[in-house]
Amino acid sequence: MDVFEAIRIRRSVRKYRSDPVPGEVLDQMVEALRLAPSACNYQPWRFIVVRDAKTREALAHASREQMFMAPAPVIVVGCGFPAKAYQKMGGSGNSAEIDVTIALDHLTLAAAAAGLGTCWIGAFDEQAVKRILNVPAAAKVVALTPLGYPAEPGLLHFVEANKRKSQDQVISFDRF
Repeated sequence: MDVFEAIRIRRSVRKYRSDPVPGEVLDQMVEALRLAPSACNYQPWRFIVVRDAKTREALAHASREQMFMAPAPVIVVGCGFPAKAYQKMGGSGNSAEIDVTIALDHLTLAAAAAGLGTCWIGAFDEQAVKRILNVPAAAKVVALTPLGYPAEPGLLHFVEANKRKSQDQVISFDRF
């Protein structure tokens, strides 16, 4: 599958089978994270690949009770280190959150290409996630995503083209 097909089919999945992700497939997903670009190639991140069922359940509770996450065989937690990131992003801020987000997006596309589902999780209690996973104070939890096989066959291939805004509503050329 080429990258444009993965972009076209990728959807947020909220129902997962409990089937484990085979080791070689999980290795590919981890490699997608590792190879992602970052500002100045600083790679100011750490990704926690959570396979333990009790920990996944605790993370689902810490994610505003989004319990659909827990049955997925893996939850990936993306953490950034603001002090280790490029410090002049846009002239003033650091790049940590953007860098982690780029890597997680690489993961979501690699997952779609492998027939796996993901779902961006931005609603969570950061302090609770940090406690559960022993994340150091210097790190910022940026986002989480469950990772696993969709429970409903064909879910990734359901295209909602009419739910996307038209190009002229979201793209400008040369000027705003």
